[in-house]
Amino acid sequence: MRVLLIEDDIDLAATIGEYLEARACDLRYAYDGLTGLHLAASERWDALVLDLTLPGADGLDVCRRLREMGGPPTPILALTARDTLEDKVRGFEAGVDDYLVKPFALAELHLRLRALHRRATPHAAGAVLQIEDLVVDVATQTVARDGIPVRLSKIGFAFLLTLVRAAPAMVSKDELTRAIWGDALVEPDLLRSHLYLLRRAVDRPFATPLIHTVHGRGYRVGREAR
Repeated sequence: MRVLLIEDDIDLAATIGEYLEARACDLRYAYDGLTGLHLAASERWDALVLDLTLPGADGLDVCRRLREMGGPPTPILALTARDTLEDKVRGFEAGVDDYLVKPFALAELHLRLRALHRRATPHAAGAVLQIEDLVVDVATQTVARDGIPVRLSKIGFAFLLTLVRAAPAMVSKDELTRAIWGDALVEPDLLRSHLYLLRRAVDRPFATPLIHTVHGRGYRVGREAR
């Protein structure tokens, strides 16, 4: 896995790099936002590890500008001390795919990167799933509703795909967490923030909501039961 690490703390970058390189990751480094943006935009990466507090350009700005450039949507794992739900939502809105709050375990960082890389790898061709007017193309990892493209992050797509594959059944919170993050430890705020953004993308522009919370148990996709 080829990884670009954008982190201004040289000691932390060295620690992360040593751990990941020992696990067959090919690492490159950038220590400020502008250098990281240039490297991220000019080469192909399997994943980016991006600190959100950087000299030269803020990490969220780096992420936002990368997403605006288009091209292959490289998975981005953000590292930050900003741990509120609002901070996470802002990060996901900027285009972050996953969020890891400092301090963190290196093993969890590696697990999160593997999960992001796995989701970014194209699935079997030809699978198109549909719920009502919502169409999910598994091969291209694209989504449309009523013919209108729906833009989702890698985790947002994985979240929706898990629900669509289970429909009309409910997916519990634990099942959803395992399907997306595997064995990595996940804060409840991550699930809530992704659900908020998923609903905003899939439901808010349309008259009929398709994503529903089963109170205290999990989530399901489809028309609301009557």
